[in-house]
Amino acid sequence: MIAVALFLSIILVTVGITIAAARRTETAADYYVAGRRIGGFQNGLAIAGDFISAATLLGISALVYTAGFDSVIYMGAPLAAFAILIFLMTDKLKELGRYTFTDIVCARLQERPMRILAATTALAFSIMYLMVQVVGAGALIEILFGIRYRWAVLIVTGLMVLYVAVGGMLATTWVQITKAVMLLVGVAVLALLALIRFDFDFTTLYGNAAAKHEAGAFLTRAGGMGLTTLSSISLGISICFGLAGSPHLLMRFFTVPDAAAARLSAGVALSAVAFVNLLIFFVIGVAAVALVKDIPPYVDAAGQVVGGVNMVSVHLAHAVGGDVYFGIMAAVAFATILAVVAGLTIASVSAISHDLYANAIKRGAASEASQIRVSRFAALAVGAVVAVLGILFEKQNIAYLVSLTMAIGASTNFPLLLLSMYWRGFTTRGALAGGVVGLVSAIVLMVLGPAVWVGVLGYESAIFPEPFPALYSVIAAFGTMIAVSILDRSARGSLDRERFAVMNTHD
Repeated sequence: MIAVALFLSIILVTVGITIAAARRTETAADYYVAGRRIGGFQNGLAIAGDFISAATLLGISALVYTAGFDSVIYMGAPLAAFAILIFLMTDKLKELGRYTFTDIVCARLQERPMRILAATTALAFSIMYLMVQVVGAGALIEILFGIRYRWAVLIVTGLMVLYVAVGGMLATTWVQITKAVMLLVGVAVLALLALIRFDFDFTTLYGNAAAKHEAGAFLTRAGGMGLTTLSSISLGISICFGLAGSPHLLMRFFTVPDAAAARLSAGVALSAVAFVNLLIFFVIGVAAVALVKDIPPYVDAAGQVVGGVNMVSVHLAHAVGGDVYFGIMAAVAFATILAVVAGLTIASVSAISHDLYANAIKRGAASEASQIRVSRFAALAVGAVVAVLGILFEKQNIAYLVSLTMAIGASTNFPLLLLSMYWRGFTTRGALAGGVVGLVSAIVLMVLGPAVWVGVLGYESAIFPEPFPALYSVIAAFGTMIAVSILDRSARGSLDRERFAVMNTHD
């Protein structure tokens, strides 16, 4: 009953925020970027709320539980992504962007084809990432309320559509801030309660966990995920470059009034993300092994985690805090998913209404009212697609699914942004060719790899044996962009090179 009450409270609070935000959402700027009125500190919390997804709270705990040390990649790569955002992108994003990251690319390259390409890559990334969050939410609601997984997915996607269609970016921002505060406090208390069980003795904690874990000294020895060196590099590239090219994170830098606020946002977000990741990796994941593994009622007769391995951190909350803290952490996990889902949905919707409809189709002649109307219909369509994908990928580990999703961002949005900002020789032809190659190679290798070919389609072995395709698709994308741009001798290519000066106008 505690969990039910907390869940309902979160839903009521977030719906209330949405209704309040709807009354202040009148223009396209209000809808897409909250009127650029969000302060730097608040936006930093919102970025952290966007960044710390179900893959962090649920998925990384699950990976520590199953694979041990190898999950360090999921902790280190996001911090590297933030370093890239802070030192290479933040100022240019704020100075050159309007509503989406596509605005930066189009500042120097041919607008219509680049809008279509960037919107396509943003949609592919966001819809896949949304599916990951829905998988986590569906499993969480199923275990708490006994609702069938499919109905749980429909509930989450319904809320997702409501937040974005009605409240826009302002509602999304405050949902994310609320979630970030809840998560920071919830994770800190969970780690504290777990350490109390072992009298704050890390030797005892790690000794108990190592005795139960199949890999033995799992936290100090690699190999739990069975990755080769190339696979590890590919996974790190996927997460690092993928996060740096995430449309929903990049949009957040357009909600603040100036570049100084944007830099403050990135610093606050980095601190919050590092705090949560460190506690999950060094305390919560390890404590889950020690206090959940092989212990009824958290595992069934076959030794499998009840509700799936993604639920180990929630079970840990019950083990150290009883029904009360179980309900609290389940509610925090749910709020985590809702906040990220809202951010991803508005990124998807913005790609459709701002990039495709307003600029590619209407060529800048669409009214603000029509853009908002198209956004609301787009939210419904995105929700339907995500619900179907969430049902298909029910049994997959969500941190693993995130790494596949990040391969799309790493192979498309990241090279498009980086080369647009820093290479004078970049041309529209190179961007289009490399963007298509990056997107197609990432998706094809993902489908032919173990996650989809074996895990979803049911074949005995994968055609592409590597579990993480980013290393290959990123090289293909960058290589194609650079080669085609160098060979481009067209008049448009010359103009693209001349317009590189736009990127340094505000330096």
